[in-house]
Amino acid sequence: PQDTPQDTPQDTPQDTPQDTPQDTPQDTPQDTPHTLHTLHTHTHTHILCEKHGKVMEAMEKLKSGVRFSEVAAQYSEDKARQGGDLGWMTRGSMVGPFQEAAFALTVSTMDKPVYTDPPVKTKFGYHIIMVEGRK
Repeated sequence: PQDTPQDTPQDTPQDTPQDTPQDTPQDTPQDTPHTLHTLHTHTHTHILCEKHGKVMEAMEKLKSGVRFSEVAAQYSEDKARQGGDLGWMTRGSMVGPFQEAAFALTVSTMDKPVYTDPPVKTKFGYHIIMVEGRK
């Protein structure tokens, strides 16, 4: 009576295929309206400094022609980000003054970097923001 392997239902995964439909992205149309309400998605880079003097030093470096990523690596105090890269962001995902400034900027190019001047003040400190892309 103890040698009855057919009595172990956990070894027969016949019921699992019903669980797969919610794993398919095309079955979630509720995501689409949110996308339609956002005007743009931008990819941002920023330099964050707590002190006004430090952010102004960073601004001078940028104005002298030093690359934004190099200045961000040297000056930015945003420890969570490497080189100031914030990735893709949509309206509503940033604090007010940062968002207003970021979405007002044109997209930068290597030949013509465009960034906030003067820096933007938020509760986190002073930001120099650059938009690298828009979609």
